[in-house]
Amino acid sequence: MKLVVLTLLFIIPIQWEPSFENAKKTAKEKHELILLNFSGSDWCGPCIVLRKDYLESEVFTKMAENNLVLVNADFPRKKKNIPNVDVVKRNDALAELYNKDGNFPFTLLLNADGKVLKTWRGKPEISPEEWTAQIKAICDENK
Repeated sequence: MKLVVLTLLFIIPIQWEPSFENAKKTAKEKHELILLNFSGSDWCGPCIVLRKDYLESEVFTKMAENNLVLVNADFPRKKKNIPNVDVVKRNDALAELYNKDGNFPFTLLLNADGKVLKTWRGKPEISPEEWTAQIKAICDENK
């Protein structure tokens, strides 16, 4: 049984909410915070490292499961990776509201009303474990 659970943990990727409005609603219902990540998935080296080493780390995904609603505003440049028009508009609106300077990667921790609690420009300068613990502490403070 443990093997099945462990296998599923690595097969089922972390869930990212496509709609910021749904994320706020879910965060409010579950008393969770929102982690909003601005990335350039096909051109931004630090974005790719942040995703792989931090956002997809076991320690982060375990913590996020019960504490965060995750939203990614991705701004790919390669034509084949550009999402549909609705997603582009949604991401542009989020950038206008939360990332006017166009920083990549740029990660924000928000409450269910969309108020900014903490921001990180670039890849964190601490380990994934320390970064996750920092986020968890903020989550615990805001329950």
